[in-house]
Amino acid sequence: MIRYAAPIVLAAVAIAAAGFKLAASPAEQLQTFAETFLQTLDDDQLSIVTKPFDDPSRPGWHFIPKESRKGLAIGQMNDAQRTTALRMVRAALSESGYRKVDQIRVLESVVADLEGPDRRWSRSSDAYHLTIFGRPTATGSWAMSLEGHHVSINVVCRDGKVVDTTPQFLGTHPATVPIDYTADHTTGDDSNRRSLPGGTRILAAEEDLGFELIGMLSADQRRLVIVDDTAPPETRFAGQPQPVVDDSPMGIPHDQLTAGQQTKLMQLINLYLDVAADPIADARRQTIQSAGLDNLHFAWMGATEPGIGHYYRITGPTLLIELVNSQPDALGTPANHLHCVLRDLTGDFDLPLN
Repeated sequence: MIRYAAPIVLAAVAIAAAGFKLAASPAEQLQTFAETFLQTLDDDQLSIVTKPFDDPSRPGWHFIPKESRKGLAIGQMNDAQRTTALRMVRAALSESGYRKVDQIRVLESVVADLEGPDRRWSRSSDAYHLTIFGRPTATGSWAMSLEGHHVSINVVCRDGKVVDTTPQFLGTHPATVPIDYTADHTTGDDSNRRSLPGGTRILAAEEDLGFELIGMLSADQRRLVIVDDTAPPETRFAGQPQPVVDDSPMGIPHDQLTAGQQTKLMQLINLYLDVAADPIADARRQTIQSAGLDNLHFAWMGATEPGIGHYYRITGPTLLIELVNSQPDALGTPANHLHCVLRDLTGDFDLPLN
């Protein structure tokens, strides 16, 4: 039995309140929408979507297709619940970050078509699951995760502030959409974003800026940067609760780049940081600055041109960024299946490294 008779009204009130509260922080907006979302759920839904903050499933994550996941699927929500749930996700992300997540969900329809009726997985934009860990309040700790194929967004709030947003994973298959697609669904408040024209590359900048940076390097610099002629099949530590800190980071250090190359490297890093809402991204930028830009390293594996497997890695005292595009798509097109990830080398999920 639904706890409140008018969930649409509740969602509208929460959205209006967040709109009036222009100075509200991401944590405050997250709390507002989380509280309203939980009030719209029946007992069965609540038992699926809520877990204790210290539940062992919280640091469990993965972006591969799976038979089951923690949390409540978007497809198990009514329209009002879905709207409020997506508003909660949006509060944690920038406009560009939310759009990437939204388009990756739509991309599932493209994969379904490419794989055909005999595909292994159902491929639905509604198969993305939301989980809330702990009680959303302005004191203490609570967390939210949104996860499905090629998306893992994890946010931790503590004492009214967002304190962690990693692991942050986004992927695209196909990395370049081969023809025009119109998805067969309209979901929540984003029904105007259901089409993907042929040639769409949702994570184009993440890939292109990497190619631009490697293209700016001298022959001597490339000898430091290119550490392997073959790209790996996957990012490191995929699905692991914590990354492993490199004792000796590979690649070229920041202080051996020219000023223009350093600017390009920071543009690339900022693409990953700016998936999160502006205040969250700014705080992480400050952390990177404080740890020392000259401690950043840039490394490359594989081809230095599109269409052939390639990979880059950016490491620093507080961050690990990886992009790999070495798998073919469902039609066999080489290097058309992209994964990229941001991790916190001081500990993901606001947890200490093991």
